[in-house]
Amino acid sequence: MVTLQTLSKSFPGWVFFCCCCCLPLLLTSSLPLKGASTAHHACRLRKINFQQPYIRNRTYTLAKMVDASDKDTDNRLIGQQLFVNIRENNRCYLMKKVVELVVKDVLLTEVKNQYPYVEEVAQFLASLTSELSSCQFSGKREHLEKNLEQMKNKMEQLGENGKTKAVGELDLLFDYMENACTDVPKKGGNKKKN
Repeated sequence: MVTLQTLSKSFPGWVFFCCCCCLPLLLTSSLPLKGASTAHHACRLRKINFQQPYIRNRTYTLAKMVDASDKDTDNRLIGQQLFVNIRENNRCYLMKKVVELVVKDVLLTEVKNQYPYVEEVAQFLASLTSELSSCQFSGKREHLEKNLEQMKNKMEQLGENGKTKAVGELDLLFDYMENACTDVPKKGGNKKKN
């Protein structure tokens, strides 16, 4: 066996040592390569999260029940307007922020005592945002902040009906989150009145 002392005396010995010992270690390392980003993978959810019939049914039933009592057909909180000027690779992060806002400012308020299934749906949505805890936004945030602020302002302007509208659009939120955060976006989606 070649000793370290022998290797230190000759350049070819060092080359041999590096090629045989160090290179394989570097090639099999689990560290990301320089410039490689893990943010994309952190902004992904497993499709199975959205394929659970029980929680899908609860979410859609709750949304349909509350949407029936919403007489305001002119305003939309959850829709394509959220994605204006947002790159596709940042859409999952945006939906994470929207879900956090809806859970905190709507579902965990007095609304949870007004409708069935609210707590179950809130727990499910909170678990999704928890899974996305390492999901980060890349690039300039001004469009993201503007779109979130517009949604929040519209909800506040509508008062209590803003919360009703947010609950009535939980099915849309579910679909948008699935489309933005799973590897294979769902085609089509839920079509609602504008």
